[in-house]
Amino acid sequence: MGINNINKIPVRNNKISFVAVHLIKALTSKKQEKLVKLQRKKKIISVIKTWSRSSTIVPLMIGEIIAVHNGREHIPVYITEEMVGFKLGEFATTRIWRGHLKKTTHKKNNKTYGLYF
Repeated sequence: MGINNINKIPVRNNKISFVAVHLIKALTSKKQEKLVKLQRKKKIISVIKTWSRSSTIVPLMIGEIIAVHNGREHIPVYITEEMVGFKLGEFATTRIWRGHLKKTTHKKNNKTYGLYF
């Protein structure tokens, strides 16, 4: 699947799919074919880094590891068949859930404040 066949990519919700050009080039380049041969021999894992969280996952990406930037670091995402049609950013969360605030009372004013524990 090359750059010319992007319009034939399956899309969820009948929206136009966007895939960053640098991702398609990285996946279809001859360098990638050489890396696949090296992977089979030496079991080297190649990771493609991207900042494009809005790119749609296409069948060309199945079986690849793509490191998606979440604002602080790159999160490695292994692409499977079930992920086709979703966006890359959906699999690299940007926020950390620390739970709800615990209410405590202050002794002097008898006011409640939210504190992290």
